[in-house]
Amino acid sequence: MSASELFHSCYKELLNGPLSHWLNTLPRQMDEWHSNALHGEFKKWLKLVAKLPATEASAFDFKASVTIGAATDIDTYTQKQIEGLLRQFMPWRKGPYHVHGIHIDTEWRSDWKWERVLPHLAPLAGKQVLDVGCGSGYHLWRMYGEGAAGVYGIDPTQLFLIQFLAIKQFIGQAPVHFLPLGIEQMQPLGAFDTVFSMGVLYHRRDPMEFLQQLKSQLRKGGQLVLETLVVDGDEQTVLMAGERYAQMRNVWFLPSSKALLVWLQRLGFTDCQVVDECVTSTEEQRATGWMTNHSLVDFLDPEDLSKTIEGYPAPKRAVIIANKG
Repeated sequence: MSASELFHSCYKELLNGPLSHWLNTLPRQMDEWHSNALHGEFKKWLKLVAKLPATEASAFDFKASVTIGAATDIDTYTQKQIEGLLRQFMPWRKGPYHVHGIHIDTEWRSDWKWERVLPHLAPLAGKQVLDVGCGSGYHLWRMYGEGAAGVYGIDPTQLFLIQFLAIKQFIGQAPVHFLPLGIEQMQPLGAFDTVFSMGVLYHRRDPMEFLQQLKSQLRKGGQLVLETLVVDGDEQTVLMAGERYAQMRNVWFLPSSKALLVWLQRLGFTDCQVVDECVTSTEEQRATGWMTNHSLVDFLDPEDLSKTIEGYPAPKRAVIIANKG
């Protein structure tokens, strides 16, 4: 399958919409990605997605969950066939999903994060939204459930793209799209009403540049929704971990929420607010039958769960809302 076939519905939607200028760069980027960057398993995964049986869902729910149809829509053989194919795309990290009675019990209860974020969002109905580092796209479907007119997720991880395509196979046409890009590859569109970045900032070597890149995607007055790891402290508190933090190698800066507000204000964001802070629990992030690797409990000090095994404060996450001035 060529890049133009993979992303045809996205290009078609962009053509006559408020993001049409994205077509100046996007098709060429996707052609280059398709030519140069395909994971060794990607073609096999695409063939497996194509084997997913066509079904007719009796109902969809994207408002309170991501639920597609019911078990009674299909026979037992078809349900087992679907589950077997979906398990080929493990590990499933972000979710959960419910597909014709199959519960994809993901590592993260991403629905809990969404419930923390949702009360603080500007209305998404009729809006153009971008999710930077969207994982398998779980939150894209919840954004669609809130009435967004155009939903775009970017993430360079090809397994996440496959997981998104597998779920979308059961949904059909919807203005929800996944593009295998990093934010640094995006032209500054300046056109999204809301830009989400959840669980990405601490992976960036230059957090200020990353925040500026997010800002460049927003229209004037648009809303940034930033969710990231933080530590306790004042406006000057920033933790830079050693080689690993909670066994993750690619963690750089963990500011306090107060320091993060200073960063955003220095970059020209307005109305910056911390709307939620909570310590990540081992119920929210854990190993499951769909993600059997080590998870949060394995990364905490067994004698003191308030610390990581390296001795740093255990993961605490904050949600910050800000506007582009």
